[in-house]
Amino acid sequence: MDRLGGFEPAPRVAVGVSGGGDSVALALLLHRWAAGQGGDVLALTVDHGLRPESGEEAIAVGQSMAALGVPHRILRWTGDKPAGGVQAAARTARHRLLAEACAEEGILHLALAHHRDDQAETVLLRLARGSGIDGLAGMAAIRAEGAVRILRPLLGLPHERLLATCAAAGAVWVEDPSNQNPRYARARLRAARSLLEAEGLDAQRLAETARRAGRARAALETATTLLLAEAAALYPEGWIRLDPAPLLAAPAEIALRALTRCLAVIGGGGHPARDEAVERLHAELAAGLEHGRTLAGCRVLRRRGAILIAREPEAAAEQRDALPGERIRWDRRFAVMPSARRESPVTVARLGAAGWDVLKASRPDMAGLDLHPAVRESLPGLWSEGRLEAVPTLGFDANGHIPMDAATFSPVLPLGRQAFQVVSCDDGII
Repeated sequence: MDRLGGFEPAPRVAVGVSGGGDSVALALLLHRWAAGQGGDVLALTVDHGLRPESGEEAIAVGQSMAALGVPHRILRWTGDKPAGGVQAAARTARHRLLAEACAEEGILHLALAHHRDDQAETVLLRLARGSGIDGLAGMAAIRAEGAVRILRPLLGLPHERLLATCAAAGAVWVEDPSNQNPRYARARLRAARSLLEAEGLDAQRLAETARRAGRARAALETATTLLLAEAAALYPEGWIRLDPAPLLAAPAEIALRALTRCLAVIGGGGHPARDEAVERLHAELAAGLEHGRTLAGCRVLRRRGAILIAREPEAAAEQRDALPGERIRWDRRFAVMPSARRESPVTVARLGAAGWDVLKASRPDMAGLDLHPAVRESLPGLWSEGRLEAVPTLGFDANGHIPMDAATFSPVLPLGRQAFQVVSCDDGII
């Protein structure tokens, strides 16, 4: 934990606990560490509701945590579940629920129990999918995700050692049956573990591969951040202006990474751009980009000698209801909070061309606003029964009141994020 660093006095740390030996060991170890710092730990268990017994299992995890003296909360994934891609959807829901719980509790750090064997499996899976340097770097020990810092303190430790830690403390854990289900790629890799180890692909060797790839990734990301500091300007309406000269003068790998990061920030990161598509965009920019492009939920075009990257309005299709005073994240880009003085809920949806026409009719002075149509039409508007109530980003309120609603551009993926973290320790690599 000292090597991960960056903790406030008397730190509060949340830990994701599934009930397996790895996460129980992490909760146990973090509880002891936090107590020594004058802080405390909150265990969080997500009940995905995918199996009839999942609710009882989550309660059992709470009982196990109570025996260790660790406070515990159950977070439930409610609503309809997808017919396909259940694992990916469950992972997305889990991350969202954990982050929301941390925000509610005012906790800045979320610890996850991924260990050395998980890291090795990640490298193998990404190798099988043809990943480059970024994928082979595996999971980072430290990663900022919105207002929460994701920590993985156990990446240097094997699974067996964590189970031994639980046994020594008399802690109770359960094994997830899906860990042995051959439907899942990770379970198939575990079944082939002895064969892989006989060929030299043991967990330690794969973790070393991740360390070396991580070192290269960190260097590339640092160079990318330096390029963006020179070439990019980020605006509160949710768009980026790029100076083409430094972008096109940079090594191709760094320029491609800069473009990918810009697309992820403005597009919300929901549909990552494929490498070949970014390469085509880079070539078109070098040739002058005569016509605009749509990529990764973004519009990319030349404007006044610069490159403009804006959200594609049609892609900003999310509609979310929000109560007065409730803070929500919309389109993975904006933090929106309707005024607590409102008398009823509103629906947060894109302004669109029709909404822009309504705004201009009500406020003719807005007609001269120097924003590209893609920018203004993808802004969050507050709607009620089909009527535009407000556009907080532009300071517009349909009733002529002093605007009290708030909408802040706050993308999940920051433009100037820190480089991939490689944390060394004496007996392994985190």
